[in-house]
Amino acid sequence: MCEVYEATPALAAAGVHVASTDEMTGIQALERLHPSLPMLPGHVEREEFEYERHGTLSLIANLDVATGQVIAPSIGPTRTEADFAAHIVQTIQTDPHAPWIFITDQLNTHQSETLVRLVAERCGIQEDLGIKGKSGHLASMKTRAAFLSNPSHRLRFVYTPKHSSWLNQIEIWFSILVRRLLARASWVSLTQLREGILAFIAYYNRTSHGAFHWTYKGPSARS
Repeated sequence: MCEVYEATPALAAAGVHVASTDEMTGIQALERLHPSLPMLPGHVEREEFEYERHGTLSLIANLDVATGQVIAPSIGPTRTEADFAAHIVQTIQTDPHAPWIFITDQLNTHQSETLVRLVAERCGIQEDLGIKGKSGHLASMKTRAAFLSNPSHRLRFVYTPKHSSWLNQIEIWFSILVRRLLARASWVSLTQLREGILAFIAYYNRTSHGAFHWTYKGPSARS
């Protein structure tokens, strides 16, 4: 995965898209029942603690690692196997004939039968995929992940190690979304929440300074 990050500029120059992809689930449309108290000398803004819930949404987003842009977001009530596969279709349709590399974690929906069949169809793979839970590429999550991460495929997935989702750069952007939009907002409906997220993505893409540049070098050596 780190090798893919390092190679991203060269891959982008060759027309290969590298997309850091994940879901943010359970985004609540919370309507604050009373206005926040504004900032005063010596006091921060104070947020109303009582709220009314208007439901939740799930966001599936891609960060273009080469440019830092958020591309082809999907927002809906669920994040099922079918939802994730539909999101991948929506994403690759932005450049349907190009190679794509998706960096994602090892969630079962990222290693699904639906995804294997999608990749096989879009890559023109004619071989028998097997039977889910029994044989072939579909036999298990391990065999499905091996198929989906095959570097010979035009569409492939690179998986973060277990307990290392922080290596996925989209998580950096999710934290930006929470801090700048979601943490202190008030939403009267799911429609308003959805429109607010999409508007923030458009604003972020207009004003961002490009790709993330990691500077952490690891812990220093100790004697």
